[in-house]
Amino acid sequence: QVQLVESGGGLVQPGGSLRLSCAASRSIFSSYVMGWYRQAPGKARELVARLTTGGTTNYADSVKGRFTISRDNAKNTVELQMNSLKAEDTAVYYCNADHPLTKAIWGQGTQVTVSS
Repeated sequence: QVQLVESGGGLVQPGGSLRLSCAASRSIFSSYVMGWYRQAPGKARELVARLTTGGTTNYADSVKGRFTISRDNAKNTVELQMNSLKAEDTAVYYCNADHPLTKAIWGQGTQVTVSS
């Protein structure tokens, strides 16, 4: 079973930047669609960014132009660069690996708090 471990969350001021990293326990990027989701208190979990096996990226409208998803095949990591952070970006961020034939895999989540 593949395991995902997120890191890089923390407290940042509005307008600041953070880089989240998701480490997979083995090489999966050739067969899994990777994504970052977030869940704010009292709200449903939502897709933030997604990276397909072919390298296509998709972003939620709320983060377009500010967030960038990327992967490092050699390190088995997927990263989310978050710039120009806003208070409304505050949430627990989860890494996700999705495959059409298997159950989705989730990391444990990392807290991002944007506050002055």
